[in-house]
Amino acid sequence: MDVGGNSLASGADGKKRKVSYFYDPEVGNYYYGQGHPMKPHRMRMTHALLAHYGLLQHMHVLKPNPARDKDLCRFHADDYIAFLRSVTPETQQDQLRQLKRFNVGEDCPVFDGLYSFCQTYAGGSVGGAVKLNHGHCDIAVNWAGGLHHAKKCEASGFCYVNDIVLAILELLKVHERVLYVDIDIHHGDGVEEAFYTTDRVMTVSFHKFGDYFPGTGDVRDIGYGSGKYYSLNVPLDDGIDDESYQSLFKPIMGKVMEVFKPGAVVLQCGADSLSGDRLGCFNLSIKGHAECVKYMRSFNVPLLLLGGGGYTIRNVARCWCYETGVALGIELEDKMPQHEYYEYFGPDYTLHVAPSNMENKNSRQILEDIRSKLLDNLSKLQHAPSVQFQERPPDTELPEGFGSTVRTQHLMCGLSTHHGFKSYCGQDLVIKLEEGIRFLADEDLEDADSRWDADSDTNGEERKPNPSRVRREHVEPEGKGTDDMKTEEHLREVESTFAESTSLKGGNSSSTLIDGGQIKVEQGNSNKLFDQPTDIIS
Repeated sequence: MDVGGNSLASGADGKKRKVSYFYDPEVGNYYYGQGHPMKPHRMRMTHALLAHYGLLQHMHVLKPNPARDKDLCRFHADDYIAFLRSVTPETQQDQLRQLKRFNVGEDCPVFDGLYSFCQTYAGGSVGGAVKLNHGHCDIAVNWAGGLHHAKKCEASGFCYVNDIVLAILELLKVHERVLYVDIDIHHGDGVEEAFYTTDRVMTVSFHKFGDYFPGTGDVRDIGYGSGKYYSLNVPLDDGIDDESYQSLFKPIMGKVMEVFKPGAVVLQCGADSLSGDRLGCFNLSIKGHAECVKYMRSFNVPLLLLGGGGYTIRNVARCWCYETGVALGIELEDKMPQHEYYEYFGPDYTLHVAPSNMENKNSRQILEDIRSKLLDNLSKLQHAPSVQFQERPPDTELPEGFGSTVRTQHLMCGLSTHHGFKSYCGQDLVIKLEEGIRFLADEDLEDADSRWDADSDTNGEERKPNPSRVRREHVEPEGKGTDDMKTEEHLREVESTFAESTSLKGGNSSSTLIDGGQIKVEQGNSNKLFDQPTDIIS
């Protein structure tokens, strides 16, 4: 199977890329509820477009294995994860106190299969990071991920589990520095917050700023302690178009790549920054949005592409299909092929849609001031901050036959242990590290799949939730094996030896290779390799 993309015209982008694409066929069945703008059904629409444009044959298509409790608890609090696992629509009225405590209920409702949904989208993002770490692909894609608002102990903005933070923690096992870039219309507050005090992760967010959720992301928010100047915020106003957006994106990201020199890049591609989004107010075309993907791809650095927001679901599917083509280096025809969701894209049935004539409130002077301020901040950074090399927990390994394993002696994940706080909307937000290994995290409102309903952007008969469709066919054992206990014992020794540094837990990761009519389970363990992959009849 050809897993490389066609070459682009010339230059750095001319190199072929190996792409791993994570998709769970059940993800489109999850349903936030009638009238809720987050619709996981958009992932099924995106996948249908990818299939009918012929892109799947150019990628490794993988079904992610669900993230387990201990995987999610590498960032999130144990009691929060336990709550997500236990709460159901039928029992939520008996847990009102916890619903309020964990901010679950309105924007982040309880729905059938909620925890399985979290496991699915987080499993895809962490699985993509593992693939990149092992050198099995150049670009990993998980359009179901990118939920950047979720916090360590709290749901927020349609986001329950912060798959982005979990994926970055995985990447930090191998890479000295990881860059996070967010082009969702909403500020990537959860990810920024999680890494606000470290120079190991730089976060850059381009977003609407002002009277707009979540209300954070001022240009003056730059990081704290060792992380000072490693948080960049690009606050924008309504109506920004392709030209104005790229006048900021390319010079800023070019300088970031020059100065920070990341070993891996995570790009959150929230599609609510497109023109005509149900909740958005920007005026980007699909090509303008995808230009960010193309530009970050051109640096030839391991790249994880994630979804996020996007509430006019026909345009979300268009955008992520086109950006998958960009990742592969394949230019797609504008005329859309016939497929099962073809009626969603009428009356033109094209891949691209024209921006509107809305006013661009971002003047040249405002854009120049923002660009100058951020480039000045970047000039204050030391080039490529060094990281002390120490022993750290073993990497997640994959079975034989799926590529070489990653070295187990590498840099210590020495994240800053400085304590600090920053103000969000007048409320002090304490940012601290717990037990030397955890960070505060955040969530995003992007990336839950939802069924089509009457509030969707197409007409038709409403589909009701079907609880039987959200059951998992593959369940990971919850009990700890001997290898897991050995890993935890090793971690305790490392933490004791390096009290001033932050180490990341080694963990298991697995994914399922979808190949023809069979599903091959691809599993990894921290300390030993599994036998050859098991064939499971789908």
